[in-house]
Amino acid sequence: MPAVYDLNKINPSTAHRVDAERAKRVERIKFVTDEATFRRAVELYERGKVTQVEEAFGDFTAVVQGTQPYRVSVSGRNFRHSHCTCYVGEKGTLCKHMVALALHAVLNGKPLSAEDNRQQDEVKASDRRETLSEDELVAVKASITEAMKYIKPYRGPSRMWFANQDSLQEGCNRLRAIISDLPVQPQTAALLVNLMNRLEKKLSVSGVDDSNGIVGSFVGELIGLLEEFGRIDPAYIDAFEALCGNDAFGWKESLVRMFDERDIH
Repeated sequence: MPAVYDLNKINPSTAHRVDAERAKRVERIKFVTDEATFRRAVELYERGKVTQVEEAFGDFTAVVQGTQPYRVSVSGRNFRHSHCTCYVGEKGTLCKHMVALALHAVLNGKPLSAEDNRQQDEVKASDRRETLSEDELVAVKASITEAMKYIKPYRGPSRMWFANQDSLQEGCNRLRAIISDLPVQPQTAALLVNLMNRLEKKLSVSGVDDSNGIVGSFVGELIGLLEEFGRIDPAYIDAFEALCGNDAFGWKESLVRMFDERDIH
């Protein structure tokens, strides 16, 4: 089932909940947008370049002033179902003009908060060190599994390839947000190792087309994070044992080496 964004259906009972719902919708826009496109879209939105906005039956149209005026339309239910008369938009790729209109649909001209502006463009080790409870661990695993659904095979016609790549980007961005909020703990190291193995299977067996390197780049970030875990506490390296064996893409070499050499020094 495609992700549902409902850009325009915000009707909670309190102002606080309105702000929370808007923040969630901005977050969803960020998940499907690469950092450069999101930054350019924010600039267009904040500079008032989204003009002549009209809403009809929950969908939005506007003229976005870029290098020239572009006609843009965005579905209020799923903003990836959008169109723009710019070169990028006419190729079926999510462009900065579409994202700028989506932001306008959610925020209705209000400024973005500091959190709205923050794009999780790479995984980072958090400052947290506590152990997750059993319920928290179950919830994290479920959120990872949900994000993995966006990293899906490409079997459609060529015109759908760009939409498939957008889905890969969204899945990786969702995973970045989840992982960067996890405490540095042995259970987290084990989660990340399991995620690497799942991603390897997705690419080697399930038919995911990563010719743009979206997933591979994300895996490189995971490797760097796990190496950092090993430097923080060598005990975390024990989790790397699950990476030993088949290595379809040469991803695991540095981590397996850390595991093999953990008792030498």
